[in-house]
Amino acid sequence: MPPAIRTRNLTRIYRKSPKRGAPAAEFRAVDDVDLEIQPGELFGLLGPNGAGKTTLIKILCTLLFPTSGVAEVCGLDIVKDCERVREKINMVSGGEASGYGLLTIREQLWVFSQLYGLTTKEALSRIDRMLDQYGLAADAGTKINRLSTGMRQKMNLIRGFMTGPSVLFLDEPTLGLDAHIARQARGFIRDWMAEDRTRTILLTTHYLAEAQELCDRVAIIHQGRIRACDTPAALIAAHRGDAVFEVTLTGLDGQAERLRQDADMKVSRLDADVAAGRTTVRFTLPDDAALTGALSRMAALGGKIVNLSKHEVTLEDVFVKIAGQSIAEAEKSSE
Repeated sequence: MPPAIRTRNLTRIYRKSPKRGAPAAEFRAVDDVDLEIQPGELFGLLGPNGAGKTTLIKILCTLLFPTSGVAEVCGLDIVKDCERVREKINMVSGGEASGYGLLTIREQLWVFSQLYGLTTKEALSRIDRMLDQYGLAADAGTKINRLSTGMRQKMNLIRGFMTGPSVLFLDEPTLGLDAHIARQARGFIRDWMAEDRTRTILLTTHYLAEAQELCDRVAIIHQGRIRACDTPAALIAAHRGDAVFEVTLTGLDGQAERLRQDADMKVSRLDADVAAGRTTVRFTLPDDAALTGALSRMAALGGKIVNLSKHEVTLEDVFVKIAGQSIAEAEKSSE
């Protein structure tokens, strides 16, 4: 059986319109990406907004052509065999406003079932079963324009599951959902995968805890390039020797951001409560011995320690170590 997804040197370049008299600028949204994802994997693509996740998914879904390189889905070339690829895939995006507002949930799912060529009997059976399975049976007659964000995303997931794709692309599927609905959505994804272990999901997210919970393997993508790829446990184990600390300080008086510039401290989170005069910093050091120096540098900025604790390495800490900045910092710098 061929890989569910395979890419070699996959690149997508956007050319920005130049200012008068200046040369055209190029932006590599996807830069020389090599991936191989096997049938049955729930594979996570992790990175901040602007890292290239959505562009890569659009290429694999045949919505964009690559500038160069090769990509195959279920052994089919995404350029030469794009129609056959589309028969084997489906895609759900987080926050998408899919659907016709005047249709009900059931009517909307029926429309999509016909676009995918399901027979009447098969479509009705799948719609009824999935509405019941995913908790929307009682709301099946509700019009789309009256749905909450959470209910709309449940419907979108059913739309993705209903066609029985060999490969399902989930682009930030829990984006904008409250914690309870996001937890339900993750449960739906796990249940759908468990029904048939030949199915494959490529899930993009910038919620690293979500990836750690759901994914068999993950790839960290930053500035269009794959920086690391392995199981969450293996990535964490590779950095187990790092020392992760969280410290709460007072007295920094606007100096907190200078901690991010410390070359030896990889800051994954910095929360400054100006009103309370407190700053909480989570950071990674190469080992325990480096802590004394880090605390001395904080003291030099006027910081007084209120609390200090040591923590286990998380996927977020690994991302900071590999990418050199946190997800939040990367998104801020790309604005």
